[in-house]
Amino acid sequence: MTFKYNDVYVKDTATIAGPYEKKGPLKKYFDKTFDDLYFKEDSWEKAEIKTVEESLKLLHKKVGLKRKEVDVILGGDLLNQISATTYGAYNFSKCFLGLYGACSTSVEGMILGSCLIDSKKVKNAIVTISSHNMAAEKQFRNPTEYGAPKPLSATFTATGSASILLTKEKTDVKVESSTIGQIIDFGQNDPNDMGKVMAPAAIDTIKRHLKDLNRTPEYYDLIVTGDLGLYGKEILKDYMQEEYNLDLSKNYNDCGIMLYDLKKQEECLAGGSGPVCSALVAFGYIYHEMKKKNLKKVLIVATGALFSPTMVYQKENIYSIANAISLEVV
Repeated sequence: MTFKYNDVYVKDTATIAGPYEKKGPLKKYFDKTFDDLYFKEDSWEKAEIKTVEESLKLLHKKVGLKRKEVDVILGGDLLNQISATTYGAYNFSKCFLGLYGACSTSVEGMILGSCLIDSKKVKNAIVTISSHNMAAEKQFRNPTEYGAPKPLSATFTATGSASILLTKEKTDVKVESSTIGQIIDFGQNDPNDMGKVMAPAAIDTIKRHLKDLNRTPEYYDLIVTGDLGLYGKEILKDYMQEEYNLDLSKNYNDCGIMLYDLKKQEECLAGGSGPVCSALVAFGYIYHEMKKKNLKKVLIVATGALFSPTMVYQKENIYSIANAISLEVV
């Protein structure tokens, strides 16, 4: 399902990044960074909550809004019951919608916020996203203290929070269209190879988006997925070329690769993951480059693996989804 929007714009963004992201090539696009994963808190989970609070506080300051002057906050994270977002947004929300789309949550939130504004149900909406490397590892795999080795196909959960304010007020960047993803089962069950799990969902969404709007990949200055990593990115490019004759070699990249310097940051393995991975790239690098008009049309395709450790232990396949949103310079 693809939507076109008439009067939905990006007012501003706020990005808070962790120490690994600070060492990456996009450091200058982040509003604030931390030097350690605790963020002066006494647990990984509290550290993630703090990043949410920091990004919301900064966004309100940037746009000159008081707390609770925003109509609705939409957001989510990877922790059970999206607790980082719930606790972090507590002092900011007049109305709140908690979301879970795994690593696709940022674009899911933008789609829902845009639909609410476009239908004139609200005047503005904040989408806030977070993840934390250590908190996610503890919940989905093993605490890092165990020292369990990982294959090269594994991805590295990004740390931080990113928030964006969508509004009906005209600005330099508009939300032009979106495509809601489908749940995809491609027969994969390896939680250490998320690129292979999520690439089919990204392929499906990009193909449907282009078909629904009668576009070719060349319509966009940049198409980004988030976050397939090194191997998922190649799967997507090869499949799109071989099956659909769609060439993505000139204007396609993946947020999981863009966020880190994988030659120097070997601990990041196949690239970044987590809900904030694509959000840091989109709300940081992409938004700022669009403000400078270096990028004018961008398709952001956030990908997510829809699984829990319980389902993996029961040998079930890992489902995936990809949601897409198109931003254009006015």
